[in-house]
Amino acid sequence: MKIALAQINPTIGDLAGNAGKILAIAHTLTDQGVTLMVTPELSLCGYPPRDLLMEAAFIDELAIALQTLAQKLPPNLGVLVGTVERNHHAAADGEKPLYNSAAYLWGGAVQQIFHKQLLPTYDVFDEDRYFAPGKEANILTLTVSGHPLRLGITICEDIWNDEHFWGQRSYAANPVATLAAQSVDLLINLSASPFALGKHQLRQKMLQHHVQTHGHPLVYVNQVGANDDLIFDGRSMVWNRSGSLLSVASMTTPDTLLVTYDTEHRDVTALPQNPAVALPDCAEAEIWSALVLGVADYARKCGFHQAILGLSGGIDSALVAAIATAALGSDHVLAVLMPSPYSSTHSVTDALALAQNLGIATQTIPIAPMMAAFEQSLAPIFGDRPADTTEENLQSRIRGSLLMALSNKFGYLLLSTGNKSELSVGYCTLYGDMNGGLSVIADVPKTMVYRLCQWLNRDRPLIPPSILTKPPSAELRPGQVDQDSLPDYDTLDQLLEHHIHRHASRTELLAQGFEPATVDRVLRLVKIAEFKRRQAPPGLKITERAFGSGWRMPIALDRKPLLP
Repeated sequence: MKIALAQINPTIGDLAGNAGKILAIAHTLTDQGVTLMVTPELSLCGYPPRDLLMEAAFIDELAIALQTLAQKLPPNLGVLVGTVERNHHAAADGEKPLYNSAAYLWGGAVQQIFHKQLLPTYDVFDEDRYFAPGKEANILTLTVSGHPLRLGITICEDIWNDEHFWGQRSYAANPVATLAAQSVDLLINLSASPFALGKHQLRQKMLQHHVQTHGHPLVYVNQVGANDDLIFDGRSMVWNRSGSLLSVASMTTPDTLLVTYDTEHRDVTALPQNPAVALPDCAEAEIWSALVLGVADYARKCGFHQAILGLSGGIDSALVAAIATAALGSDHVLAVLMPSPYSSTHSVTDALALAQNLGIATQTIPIAPMMAAFEQSLAPIFGDRPADTTEENLQSRIRGSLLMALSNKFGYLLLSTGNKSELSVGYCTLYGDMNGGLSVIADVPKTMVYRLCQWLNRDRPLIPPSILTKPPSAELRPGQVDQDSLPDYDTLDQLLEHHIHRHASRTELLAQGFEPATVDRVLRLVKIAEFKRRQAPPGLKITERAFGSGWRMPIALDRKPLLP
């Protein structure tokens, strides 16, 4: 039996468009002898649909789209489609009104429905808000060459709860173990698993563990593409029963893997991919691919064709400009230089050199006249108060207003250029450099920004070398450098890694060897910057702990150490 793993890039809410993608792939398979096609989790509506699921009309439309798709599919091809089903026992049993489901379509109709059993509520996930858990083992039985073939169906989180792999269970049930105990022949997983650096390698180990533990071949189909702040890294996989990885799909594009199940040997073989898929070979390549995909899909799915950004001559805006150019093309990116009296000559020349290397257009708007106008207007109110960060922030807010004006006038997507280190400690200006429709590197620490730029320059100096070597500076006052206000970035990023990603307390940070004054200062900055982060544009998620939909900290927070 031949099985096709259809890794698609759905758009949330585009039921007709998503169904059309599934249908188009199905028709390409009709002459290849494929019996079963598998699509990702919630592939018909796109993942995550969030509060669209609370609209009864949307659920009605989804049901119609599913029936219509079933009728249009080739009659001899079975398709597993990720969808949503109503829970008709919700009112009587006190349950949530919907199921996260997989529908088996064949012969012009919906033949069978399977429900997701494990509903994640951590990080970016909030599935218990909408769905009831399935309670039964999901087995699809097909007849192949006169023999029954039992397929164990799981949906995303259902495979993430093996206590022997994790050392504990997060849920009472282990759907994979339950299916294995019922003598299934093949395990199938429909997923919409978001990207985080290193997660693919973890997935591989986990899936291999399942196969080696239970002795069943496994196929895994993941969503690809980006929706809002989440990036889905595809890389659907095929594992034979001995635990060998046979095939991996693309990380950044829709892809289809063909698999043959041999009923005699009860195992799978993967047909050669044509052409062979090239996957990232290092952390920098993986992050770069994810960010380019994130910008490209955010722009396309939100209806933007052009992007605009402020180009300062610094490393952050240089990286964002390079990402935008790769994502949208050099003809679709406009870089705006807005020098002030404090901007160094090399910042302007570096910015222009970068733009030339990327082949993107530039505009230059000096902001000195606007600074003078603001100072004159505010002077009667400010009186004799000395200049401070207020005047520095005015420069950033002037630039932010100019960029927003250009964005509004021409319909361009404004990309903000702040990195994770700055956003963590509030080293950014609300209504200034934080302005934007998408924050491209908001989950990229400053030290990784440098690593990415160095990686980009591995073959040729795309980023002018002077951008990489000069001390980072906002250039809002004479001689200013970031380290006037912050610890050095190596120290800051290490401390933030422990505190934000590993939830390390003050006591634990001190035990790691960080200086008490540095710890106290950074922890305070992280806490008081929450109001800025709450108002920041959506930022592309590339780590397991990002300032986005999975970050839920209070703004009004008073946490005094319990211990001296």
